Amino acid sequence: MMGEERKAEKRKRPRTCVGCGEESPKRELLRVIRTPEGEVRYDPTGRANGRGAYICRCRECLALAKKRKALSRALKTDVSEDVYENLLTLCTDEKREA
Repeated sequence: MMGEERKAEKRKRPRTCVGCGEESPKRELLRVIRTPEGEVRYDPTGRANGRGAYICRCRECLALAKKRKALSRALKTDVSEDVYENLLTLCTDEKREA
């Protein structure tokens, strides 16, 4: 019974945006991964194998992460401009809601 509670807690653990640093539930964030082969790409399933980093679905956080090179640091590899352009198309809003 104790194991079931621990599983439920683990799944609800928030993730941190590499752009703004705020914690959010996993489903509200975009996941970017570096595959074992070294390719950097967006992970729509949230379950792909590889090193992952999370970013909010807003243009402001994406711009901040790009400026700080936060995705490159989190994934420990260079992130191409194509990846940023792909993520920009997935962003849902201009400004972050306060």
